[in-house]
Amino acid sequence: MSVKTTLIQAFEHFLLSEGNELSTIKAYAYDLQQLSTFLSSHKTSVDTCATGDLRAFIHSLFDAGLSPVSINRKISTIKSFFRFMTIYGHREKDPTNDLELLKVGRKLPVTLSISEVESIIEAADENTPLGLRDRVCLELLYGAGLRISELLTLKNSDLDLDNGLIRVIGKGNKQRIVPIGNKGIRAIRRYFANGRPVIVKQRSSSFLILNVRGKSLSRMGFLKILRKYRLKSGISKRVTPHMFRHSFATHLLEAGADLRVVQELLGHADIVTTQIYTHVEREYLKEVYREHHPRA
Repeated sequence: MSVKTTLIQAFEHFLLSEGNELSTIKAYAYDLQQLSTFLSSHKTSVDTCATGDLRAFIHSLFDAGLSPVSINRKISTIKSFFRFMTIYGHREKDPTNDLELLKVGRKLPVTLSISEVESIIEAADENTPLGLRDRVCLELLYGAGLRISELLTLKNSDLDLDNGLIRVIGKGNKQRIVPIGNKGIRAIRRYFANGRPVIVKQRSSSFLILNVRGKSLSRMGFLKILRKYRLKSGISKRVTPHMFRHSFATHLLEAGADLRVVQELLGHADIVTTQIYTHVEREYLKEVYREHHPRA
């Protein structure tokens, strides 16, 4: 009898002693045998696996088409099992501490089409200092996939235009380096040349994006700007800053980008969070199929 089978059986006996129903124990056992089989195929086991191995298992459940509810049940099983192993000395550390349950009922991100993004960006008037500023905002939201909070807290020192990179301070004060395209670099250079000096005047500020008083632009201030360009571009639906970030990720995946690269660009701690964009892509493919295939 293998170590992994013995440990799973010991967990079953523990559950039984705790008064759990036989149907519950049977479900737990099924989940753990499924996990054990997966780990074995990846040259590890329940007594030696790492957090990354467990995440890979969860990702395989996504690929198999399981619902978030079903996946959450398996995650709960796994967390209970490894907590048991840690408490009773079968493992020194619990590899599930960083595993979180999925947000059940989470809606798919709403995105903009490439043409909608371009029409909003092109609506910014680069003949005015504020228009140059607005163009930078829109280019970075979409071209770098920034959150609105990340955009508005960018400082001049975070830019490395010669190498086409920016340093972003994300959630939890975590830093990441994100590339920006030629259009973003061009917009920033024009803003530094003809926009920002006019806005800041004789005042001093380390922030990249400024309001008319030369201070850091507020979230509410940018929402008004975005609404202006949405209307100017003729888009009737509601548009939020985060939709540019959603569109950034979705368009990358549609073009064939690797999911883990998109995870890094977005600054997601867990790839499971990024995984939702693959569902957006699938929905898009199904929509195209339904619209154009004669047998749909």
